[in-house]
Amino acid sequence: MKQFIITCFLILLQFNIFAQDQTAIQLPQPQLEKGRPLMQVLNDRQSNRNFSERELPQQELANLLWAANGINRKDANKRTAPTSMNRQEIEVYVSTKDGLFRYDAQQHALITIHNRDIRVYTGMQGFVANAPLNLIIVADLGKMAGKELQENLQTAYIDAGYVSQNIYLYCASQGLATVVRGSVDREKLAAEMGLDKNFRIVVAHTVGFPGE
Repeated sequence: MKQFIITCFLILLQFNIFAQDQTAIQLPQPQLEKGRPLMQVLNDRQSNRNFSERELPQQELANLLWAANGINRKDANKRTAPTSMNRQEIEVYVSTKDGLFRYDAQQHALITIHNRDIRVYTGMQGFVANAPLNLIIVADLGKMAGKELQENLQTAYIDAGYVSQNIYLYCASQGLATVVRGSVDREKLAAEMGLDKNFRIVVAHTVGFPGE
């Protein structure tokens, strides 16, 4: 009986920790007039692991998330990054010192997951804990029913790659530092994010102003 009570308490505690309040933080509209010529941006695209702790302005974050996986054709609900059969299974989560958020492309808003700082869990490199922003690219396998798991995972990895490249190109255009990272304790991070088995963490991206 005692063990049963303890188990119930732990379940309730976990529910309270990860219960999404679904608070939506509306982002400014993306500044579509910004940016540099594509060939220059491709020339400057690179990985950088030296980050300032200076926070990104909200407008910069809004531009970055829209570039990563925002809606660019509202009439057809199509994205800046392609997905196989337009299943749009890729989700972008935002980890900052203020908490964890999911980017809602339809609303162009951040949906609050919780207010805990879990940046340290988003990678195995020391800089992730202090960099202002870590983006976590997640595949929702629940949107990919009807095929074998391995085939769905391979497709999701490719689709996540498009989002990753969009992040790189935006950062190169705006003089921001970024690096994509596969070295992630996915089981631990998924627990900190409250993800269920249908969601798979693919990679994470650290973004910020270049460090000195």
